[in-house]
Amino acid sequence: MTAFGAHSIAAGMGAQSENIGLTLLGLGVLLAAYDISEVFLKPVFGALSDRIGTKPVIVAGLLAFAVLSLPGLWGRDPLMLGIARLGQGAAASAFSPAASAMVARLAAGRNAGSRFGKYGSWKSLGYVIGPMLGAGLIFAGGFALLFATLSALAIAAALWVLLGVPHLAPLPRQRYTVVDLFRQVTERRFLVPTLVLAASMAAMGAAIGFLPALATRHGLGPVAGTATVSVLAIASLLTQPQVGRMRDQGRLSDGRGMASGLLLTAAGVAVIAVAPGPVALFISAAAIGTGVGIATPLGFAHLADTTPPERMGRTMGSAELGRELGDAGGPLLVGGVAAASALPFGLGALAVLVAAASLPRLGTRRTADGKPGPSGA
Repeated sequence: MTAFGAHSIAAGMGAQSENIGLTLLGLGVLLAAYDISEVFLKPVFGALSDRIGTKPVIVAGLLAFAVLSLPGLWGRDPLMLGIARLGQGAAASAFSPAASAMVARLAAGRNAGSRFGKYGSWKSLGYVIGPMLGAGLIFAGGFALLFATLSALAIAAALWVLLGVPHLAPLPRQRYTVVDLFRQVTERRFLVPTLVLAASMAAMGAAIGFLPALATRHGLGPVAGTATVSVLAIASLLTQPQVGRMRDQGRLSDGRGMASGLLLTAAGVAVIAVAPGPVALFISAAAIGTGVGIATPLGFAHLADTTPPERMGRTMGSAELGRELGDAGGPLLVGGVAAASALPFGLGALAVLVAAASLPRLGTRRTADGKPGPSGA
């Protein structure tokens, strides 16, 4: 739901930016609005899911998403678009980390790569369907029809989770001090995968907004513009399950895999920074989607394997915070640099930062019980 909701709107705004009077910087701000609220709330809701269980947090978040989508009925107004995006982001900050924690709990230290590969693949399906269906809904009834559809889908998803998803009881939790918390979030086994997730989402967030905008500027039209986002999502959808299986079979290490994924993602961004032609847009989308599809399941699986189950929600919420900082920061960076100079410079700056995020190494991996595990390098 979060993938479909966020990116159907993001791609639609990119394609319709000129029609609703958005500058490149304004587009970057609206693309980031969804993630700004998530930045503050995901760790909170992640910790809450540890306390009361993941299922109640997911259901409540979906219902809130339905309600907070309603300001988007006045989507011709950029202010109302921003309010709706902020509200949706606040709701998604509940069910997104809780869902990640549920996947990690169900994995229980076994086949975390495969589980997160499948989980990421289903999210990518939302990225595939979202931009194309979003473009169709906007064409048929404007942003009002898109937001009304999102509200209805969120209610349906909440009912499905309530009736069809098992309840995982919260586990007894050890009492942690502020010093313990600081030590946990500054450990390399947490920081490196979180940095990878943040860099991946920075590239994806920028690409989902600016690829359609670039396509429109090169005469491809709104539908073809949103198709570039679908190419990105399909590449990610097909890659993540394969990467997860390779990881669980010992054919791909976490550290090398994440670095390779980021370098491929950076190369994809660099393509449209250097030569933003119609063909290059689709090549870039495929490279970014594949790179993100490599890095993302490995980052989440590493976190799942090295986190005690009783604080899985808090860890996933904190990691999701890193993702949202990247998802918000990527469009803001590209839009800000583009407003001061030109769009290729903004994209080039993003490519350099994503490539730089591949440099830190995991070192020795430790499992959730604190024992040394296989090297993640």
